[in-house]
Amino acid sequence: MIHNQTIYYTGVPENLDGDAYEQTANTLAQIDTLLTAQGSDKSRILDATIFLADGDDFALMNKAWDEWVVAGSAPVRCTVQARLMNPRYKVEIKIIAAV
Repeated sequence: MIHNQTIYYTGVPENLDGDAYEQTANTLAQIDTLLTAQGSDKSRILDATIFLADGDDFALMNKAWDEWVVAGSAPVRCTVQARLMNPRYKVEIKIIAAV
């Protein structure tokens, strides 16, 4: 959804058999695709909330995030452990970005 030149999006993994690293990388790739289609990019993300099904997966998720995020342009980020709606999801990522 776009409102007032701001993108609001929540991504979930397509590769449900992947570990937390693979699911995070997959979801971040989806976010890249969405942002590009809307005339934006990951350097314009203002806020990210990452929901993890298992807090023990933090290191795997964070590795994928660190490889993806633009150095010097990391947005405000919060990571929360939560019971996700699909039991095969290891991660869900919500972002707010400028167009």
